[in-house]
Amino acid sequence: MSSAPAGHRPHFGVLRTIALYKLLKVLLLLLAAYGETRLHDTILTSKILSWAAERPMGFEHRLVAEALKWFSGLPEERIHQLRFVTLVYAAVFAVEGVGLWLERRWAEWLTVIVTASLVPIEVWEIYHRPNLGKVAVLVGNIAIVAYLGWHVSKRAGRGPTARLEPAISRKVK
Repeated sequence: MSSAPAGHRPHFGVLRTIALYKLLKVLLLLLAAYGETRLHDTILTSKILSWAAERPMGFEHRLVAEALKWFSGLPEERIHQLRFVTLVYAAVFAVEGVGLWLERRWAEWLTVIVTASLVPIEVWEIYHRPNLGKVAVLVGNIAIVAYLGWHVSKRAGRGPTARLEPAISRKVK
């Protein structure tokens, strides 16, 4: 015996997979915002530089050196703007993720709109600074937009007015 309401079948499915992806992005963005605030700690920054120096030929050394070089050249106002944008995106992704987890139609629409709006920026980024990670994110986001666009349009005929139409047509006859 199931405690789920009639007509509702509990399942994990694609929507919840996309929701987890969005919530993972939230976690990564929050960690990035927190990490940025920690970079103002000179002791931590020197520890990071020492760690990277111990790996002079490793990928980590180049990645850490490039990130610190880029970050240290930013004016304070730009750093605050980046932190604000990071937290706004985290909030939007959190709303999308929770809404998708709860299988809300508005969350599907929101996710289609937000994700589709980011695709041109991702294409621009790949064009100017291509790498495999950016291509993977672009392919994933296009797949999410395509699936949710299909899913929302498939469900469009099952809205509240669609349920009323048969009852109305029976009364009219």
